Amino acid sequence: MSFLVKKSFWSDACERAVKTVAQTSVALLVGNSSGLLAVDWVQVASVAGLAGLVSILTSVGSGYVGDDSPSLS
Repeated sequence: MSFLVKKSFWSDACERAVKTVAQTSVALLVGNSSGLLAVDWVQVASVAGLAGLVSILTSVGSGYVGDDSPSLS
C-alpha cells in the first residue's frame, strides 16, 4: 500500500484518468453526431466522469502488481 502515498503514482494515475475522460467524451460526441447544440452535455459529463473514476480505481488495483506503477505493464 506504500504506492498510494507516492506523488508519482497519483500523477501518472491522474494523467491516465484525464486521457480516459477526454477519449470517452470524444467518442460520445462523434457517436452522437446530431450537432453541437443537440448534445446532452450532462450525459456526456456523467459517462466521461464515470470512465475517469473507473480509470483511477483500475490504477489503484494495478498498483499491487509490479513496481508501484498505476499500469499493469
